[in-house]
Amino acid sequence: MKILMLAFGTFFFKYRNQAFPLIIVALFIAAPPPTTVLGSAALEQTKDIIALLIVLAGLVLRATVIGYAYIKRGGLNKRVYANDLVTEGMFGVCRNPLYVGNMLIYAGLFLFHGNPVVVVVGSLLFGFIYQCIVYAEEEFLANKFGEAYSAYCRDVPRWGLKLSAFSASTEGMAFNMRRVIAKDYSTMSSTLIALLATEFYRVAADSITDQELSYAIVLIGLFVGVIALTGLVSSLKKMGVFDELTVAR
Repeated sequence: MKILMLAFGTFFFKYRNQAFPLIIVALFIAAPPPTTVLGSAALEQTKDIIALLIVLAGLVLRATVIGYAYIKRGGLNKRVYANDLVTEGMFGVCRNPLYVGNMLIYAGLFLFHGNPVVVVVGSLLFGFIYQCIVYAEEEFLANKFGEAYSAYCRDVPRWGLKLSAFSASTEGMAFNMRRVIAKDYSTMSSTLIALLATEFYRVAADSITDQELSYAIVLIGLFVGVIALTGLVSSLKKMGVFDELTVAR
């Protein structure tokens, strides 16, 4: 089983940027979002608020990781690779803080969609995929860094957050918000687009009233605004505005 998971992990490490959006779109199309929870609009609103808070927690965690110590997760030629064993910043709190942040974002998106099939299947599937990716990374790091990595694994949890280590792990470091924007604007953008598209899908699937039509127009406006802002940040990055901030530490 471990060998199969390693193979899965290697595959999804290389193709996750293409595979993940396709999986999410397929899940969302296969099971339309409900407009109420157990027939209650109030429960639906409560569920959505909880989902948005989970998504926000994921984005904040990713921002904290990148703001203190950025690590390139693309590997080398889309294969698992690392020059150094990064243990400072949030990597002293959790061995995979970016992946924990991602899982929170995905779980929040699935809950926001609200269909039980999407929530359960999506969360379990992405949890399994990330576990496979982590296994592939751990095998590489163990082979390259040996006892240093073993000691790191003994001290820092794979998925949990050892918050008691945060102060010592970030001592002498300064949080860099500009680096967060430069490195993670695409994640923020895609998350907002997914939320807006899901909400628009939910409104469009219901019978459209004048009030809902106005709401749909607002959603379209927000969607266009997010795309425009994303394009602006991308253009600034191509112009070199963030060059000194995007070098991996």
